[in-house]
Amino acid sequence: MDKKHIISIAGKPGSGKSTASKAVAQSLGFQHFSSGDFFRSIGKERGIDVFQANLVAEAEVDIDHLVDEKLRNLGETEDNMVIDSRMAWHWMPYSFRVYLDLDLLVAAERILESLDDARMEVEDIPDNPAAYAARLQSRLDSEIKRYRNLYDVNPYNPANYDLVIDTAINGPEAVQELIADKFNDWIKS
Repeated sequence: MDKKHIISIAGKPGSGKSTASKAVAQSLGFQHFSSGDFFRSIGKERGIDVFQANLVAEAEVDIDHLVDEKLRNLGETEDNMVIDSRMAWHWMPYSFRVYLDLDLLVAAERILESLDDARMEVEDIPDNPAAYAARLQSRLDSEIKRYRNLYDVNPYNPANYDLVIDTAINGPEAVQELIADKFNDWIKS
């Protein structure tokens, strides 16, 4: 069986997952899906922000199951797709799995510099980068706990991925090129 043309991109908040996944999808002519956007929409429907949704999801697994079901369905039915998701690598082990890494203080500074109204509407974000970095760490801790309890996996372990990129030293264009080049090599192998 030929490999599916699916790229799954995971990483820490602010590492450039959304930017990279949209740019790679556009450059390859692929569809794009963001499980983070899907998760935020679930939180918005419940009247809570993404941090609260993470805490609620620790006790109410139905939130994660909705996202997971969507990912599994995409993996079974779609091709030529880039997916921005912390868990797509797990649900689609046949995808080209990319991890974007970034120090959380740098991530907090980047996010604060690029905030838009849509993000502010679904997420309570402190103005101070150090306070926001601490909040991001709490979010990561919550996600690690949830995914260990649910699936016995850690989505922040670089060993789960085919390609790991430090986005502190690679700008958006370099990240896009690295992903596209390594994906093309992977498809040919």
